[in-house]
Amino acid sequence: MTDDQLKTTPLNAAHRAAGARMVGFGGYDMPVQYEGVLAEHRWTREHAGLFDVSHMGQCKITGADAIAQFERFVPGDYAILKAGRQKYSLLLNAEGGILDDLMAGKPDHDGLYVVVNAGNKDADFAFLRDNLSGDARLTVLDDRALIAIQGPEAAEVMEAHEPVLAEFGFMDCARLVLFGVDCFVSRSGYTGEDGYEISVPAADAERIWSEILKDARVKPIGLGARDSLRLEAGLPLHGHDVDASTSPVEGALTFALSKSRKERADFNGADRILKELAEGPARVRVGLSVKEGAPAREGAEIADMDGNIIGNVTSGGPSPTLGCNIAMGYVPPKFAELGTELKVLVRGKPAAAEVVAMPFVAQRYYRKPKTA
Repeated sequence: MTDDQLKTTPLNAAHRAAGARMVGFGGYDMPVQYEGVLAEHRWTREHAGLFDVSHMGQCKITGADAIAQFERFVPGDYAILKAGRQKYSLLLNAEGGILDDLMAGKPDHDGLYVVVNAGNKDADFAFLRDNLSGDARLTVLDDRALIAIQGPEAAEVMEAHEPVLAEFGFMDCARLVLFGVDCFVSRSGYTGEDGYEISVPAADAERIWSEILKDARVKPIGLGARDSLRLEAGLPLHGHDVDASTSPVEGALTFALSKSRKERADFNGADRILKELAEGPARVRVGLSVKEGAPAREGAEIADMDGNIIGNVTSGGPSPTLGCNIAMGYVPPKFAELGTELKVLVRGKPAAAEVVAMPFVAQRYYRKPKTA
């Protein structure tokens, strides 16, 4: 895509005014960095980073049949999901491959509010339009922007704007008036840090963005640091770490499979997925600590200690928090045990690597204390 063909978010002018370096991503002109990826990564880990994620797709699925229809294509149990809660799930094709990963929740009493990935949103919406039946209706919310604030100081920042947000726990969501406008808010994000995602009317996005940035604890953060943060958190990027050929079992995303749905086996690809759960998949996503040399980037081959190629890296780079190189990739299950020594081929040269637990950096989501 040329720059002229790229779409823009409602915050494009604000990014350019702030001196952001802009790149094409998911069909949009997006900020990759402001003052530098390393500084922005560290700021988010220590304070609060503000991200424009308006390129993501937002929609509502409503009607009496909304949840039953949605559940045909995802393996999560949304029928029992309480109002004011959301959960991560996977949009599956008939073969059990991951068309996209998404967030879906019940911020109000009007069906489901769903957020999908930018690069897939047109295909996702087309798939849902073609396959939802009964009185389930898809409404694309293309008149809204999406802002994420992430980091250990995010909750205090947002509490100053709306005290009720401090009462949210991880994956709580609500529709409420914030900054004087109708918003969908969830306590979630894509960095491994505590924080919120806030859907706002597009016409108010720049005003709200600027208002949040008045707080000295907050800085704008680009896609570069968003990627290094999600890599440290062990979170997959669709189209790279998982795709339409990948099952949830291969992708190490079995936490998204609700027990009740596995028992009913009534979702796309259930036969394949249940078989892989019982017998094991052919490959599985693992975390790697790359112990020497340059970072192992997407596409780098993974070899066993005898030099046999057994898989590929799907995401990789330096970890600013850990001070070493890390990666994710796929290997046969027999090589997936923690502590297994492997090699990655970086620019044709083998480098020592070890299978390690994910997340690489501990996630710091806020979970409310359990009451007695």
